[in-house]
Amino acid sequence: MAKKADLLAEAKELGRKVTEKNTIAEIEAAIADAPKAEAPATEPAEEAATAKAGKRSAKAIAEAEAKAEKEARKEAGDTSSVDGEAPAAPKGPKPVTRPLIERRGKAYQAAAKHIDSTKLYSLDEAVELAAKTSPSKFDASVEVHVRLNVDPRQADQNIRATVSLPNGTGKKITVAVFAPEADHAAATAAGADIVGDETFLAQLDKEVLDFDVLIATPQYMPRLGKYARQLGPRGLMPNPKSGSVATDVAKAVTEAKAGKVEYRVDKQAIVHLGIGKVSFGAAKLGENAKAFFDSLTSQKPTGLKGSYVRSINISTSQGPGIKVENFVS
Repeated sequence: MAKKADLLAEAKELGRKVTEKNTIAEIEAAIADAPKAEAPATEPAEEAATAKAGKRSAKAIAEAEAKAEKEARKEAGDTSSVDGEAPAAPKGPKPVTRPLIERRGKAYQAAAKHIDSTKLYSLDEAVELAAKTSPSKFDASVEVHVRLNVDPRQADQNIRATVSLPNGTGKKITVAVFAPEADHAAATAAGADIVGDETFLAQLDKEVLDFDVLIATPQYMPRLGKYARQLGPRGLMPNPKSGSVATDVAKAVTEAKAGKVEYRVDKQAIVHLGIGKVSFGAAKLGENAKAFFDSLTSQKPTGLKGSYVRSINISTSQGPGIKVENFVS
């Protein structure tokens, strides 16, 4: 009876008209004749494979597809947005970068017109042109910039020396002397502006550095050790290579006053040196320049391979650069 009850229930669900009076065979035949219900559509393989969270979730997969589509449009040069709408164009005119020469002052531009940037001038021509084209209203300095083929990190290629310019630098040099009292009179007679020992140290304690060159005797150098951090960064620490550590104090003062200057290569392997003022004229500037290059040539490292000088430029304090032909061997 239980089987018949189950068959009746199934037949009624299928919409067949059967009753308890029908036999089991009749009920089974009615069920067999009932139309088959359509099987539910299977989910796509991709949806079946998705997870609830993580990289395999439906949201993550959709985001990855959108990103891939965006990258594909970028590679194809399509700048439209994800929704197919073109992004709004930036407001205002497109900025135009002016050439560097046009961003200079009028005086600089006028001076630059007299200089051919593609030409290599001789040293005499460059010095004369620099003196004539200075755009400054003051008596500008004339500077030489030499790029060397050296490695400043190597001890034997770290160029550092002094040169006595025949016509001086045009600057008033204040010379200080730190020496025993026995040398004070000779230093003063030679033109030293500041002379002292204990009184000079008292000035350094107050960080008073009103001098351009400091000359000291060898026996007094240890006493300046505590002021190295104060003097060193300013280039005022006496050094035997620059001639500012000397036993003959009077001679060192005379050379410093006459135009003896120190030059050294920087981290970019460039030597910068002022060789005078525009008011000197081309002749005196040329003499100073030649004296400097003679000194620089003498400092060429013996083991250096290739050319010593890469390029030479001359300019005034605020003027355009002038390229000079390389005449240094």
